Amino acid sequence: MGTAENVELVRRGYTAFNAGDMASLSELFAEDSVWYAAGSGVLSGTKQGRDAILSYFGELGARSQGSFQADVKDVIGGENYTVGIQQSRAEGNGKKMDLATVITFVVRDGKITEGREFFEDTAKADDFWT
Repeated sequence: MGTAENVELVRRGYTAFNAGDMASLSELFAEDSVWYAAGSGVLSGTKQGRDAILSYFGELGARSQGSFQADVKDVIGGENYTVGIQQSRAEGNGKKMDLATVITFVVRDGKITEGREFFEDTAKADDFWT
């Protein structure tokens, strides 16, 4: 796949994520994919494998009472990475989160094999998910 196809795949992932469509998301991730969530909070760390990643996404929804949304600002394709630039918004337990976020994706053979998630203020993100 080329850069344009990788960008389209990541955009489809955002659409599925925001719709809560885990079945479609599952099809986009390689079985042995890895996700890295920055920070030191309860949801931070490495998620090994598609099932662990989807479970993490489910936890984002559960902890935000279903309000978490990734408002895509742009998806940029490069030779080795596809980068999603988003505004992450959620409300839950009397807290609000509204943070710029970047996720770098590695796509191989038409599947996402790696994601690395970075918030503009990791401490604020960690606090929200507590």
